[in-house]
Amino acid sequence: MVSNSPAVGCEAGILAVLEVYKSKAWQADELAPISGTPRNGLGGWGTTIFDNLDTLWIMGMKDEFENAATAVSQMSLADTSSPDINTHEVNVHHLGGLLAAYDLSSDPRLLQKAIEVGDMLYAAFDTPNRMPIIHWDLHRAARQEEQIAEEVASASGLGSFVLEFTRLTQITGDQKYFDAAQRVMATLRQQQDSTKLAGMWPVVFNARTENFDGDLFTMGAEVDCLYKSLPKAYALLGGQEPMYHKIYEKFTRTAAGHSLFRPMNAEGKDVLVPGSVRVMMTENGKLRTHLESQVHTRACSAGGMFAMGAALFNIPIHQQIAHKLVDGCVWAHKAMALGVMPEVYETIPCASQKNCLWNEWHWKQEVYKWTMNQPDPNPSLDVEKYVREHHIAKGFISIPNTRYNLRPETIESIFVLYRVTGREDLLDIAWELFEKIQNVTKTSDANAALADVTTNGEPVHNDSMKSYWMAHTLKYFYLIFGPPDELSLDEYVFNSGGHPLKIPERTEAGLEF
Repeated sequence: MVSNSPAVGCEAGILAVLEVYKSKAWQADELAPISGTPRNGLGGWGTTIFDNLDTLWIMGMKDEFENAATAVSQMSLADTSSPDINTHEVNVHHLGGLLAAYDLSSDPRLLQKAIEVGDMLYAAFDTPNRMPIIHWDLHRAARQEEQIAEEVASASGLGSFVLEFTRLTQITGDQKYFDAAQRVMATLRQQQDSTKLAGMWPVVFNARTENFDGDLFTMGAEVDCLYKSLPKAYALLGGQEPMYHKIYEKFTRTAAGHSLFRPMNAEGKDVLVPGSVRVMMTENGKLRTHLESQVHTRACSAGGMFAMGAALFNIPIHQQIAHKLVDGCVWAHKAMALGVMPEVYETIPCASQKNCLWNEWHWKQEVYKWTMNQPDPNPSLDVEKYVREHHIAKGFISIPNTRYNLRPETIESIFVLYRVTGREDLLDIAWELFEKIQNVTKTSDANAALADVTTNGEPVHNDSMKSYWMAHTLKYFYLIFGPPDELSLDEYVFNSGGHPLKIPERTEAGLEF
């Protein structure tokens, strides 16, 4: 077991980045870590400040917290040049950050600003069918022009408001926020059994007509926020709304049977990863599912979701799944040359989850079939040169996206699983991962995303550092090495941006069902 030195390292890292942000990008959404320039992509409202309010409080940086709280309380939401804003992102980062910081500090300025942001987002639900607009032109809304839900919307976008809007209602007593989010979740529940893969929702669908006829299903990008909010919503509501338990069980039953698979690997590790499922129509008019072994780093949040579901709903098999999913993400990190998982990779599903022997020839032939777009293996082919030149690690057949964008999902699931089970080796795993990420992303001023995790040598950086690096990734690294009762999962749920929302006493819930 390791000491709490990673927590000290996270705190020092955040302090250093904050100083650079304050001097070079103050009140901008993000700091570009290599050029040292400000960047705006989410309204220009200082996303980094909103996102890190609770981080500053948790780490005891009270002077920095006071400066940040003053800045956000004085910020005008009307001052934006953006043609549209992403309401999903503003909800997760701005509103989530405000609510968490208020829950921790009781600063009335933050509640006032949370209501202001909540009211702005609530206006995006003013559509004929009350489905929110995700890519929203708030200037048109202010002119009271007609608003219509989008024809192409993501499941994460539409289902992401439930935690923040529920908590805002609990704090203020104003039912409208909860009702707006609950109405969307009720629609998703009604459609859950009628999609092409009953139990799961497609990656995108038509929010305007409420047509869920998509054919691609995954647990990664575009839907991860929705799925991991299900057990959290149940917990935040104190178990008073059984709908979320039912939705979770239906979803996980389908996901376990269709999406999760054991990847063939040279180490013989008994792990699981979440793939994508495409549903196709056969010639006789029947639907057929096809597992696509493409894994997204954002799907690594599934381990934490299964761990939380196991604890909340007393489903022991889900805890076993959680261990294997977390171990699967750790395996993907360790397999890369830089020790960090890529954004997207392809691997080989085992025929059986119980027994899966490594087959070198089969792996090489799968690499050939994938890269050469050939349906059949070539017995005489030597793919050693291709594997070497393209840095394909054993067990992987392709890496369509070699970047690492400082994402938090692996450490998020490690943290949740550790808090739920107390599995001690997760501390060593977290420490090793922290060291790897810190070593390869560190720049002179801050931390930068990686262009390619598959190559040895000096890392190539992208000039990007999302606000969630400090607010989400480093926060989980910090918390896992802290006292186990700090921000207890019995007392808080963490939203999709890593912001802890207080679970109220049942008598204080302030909700009507």
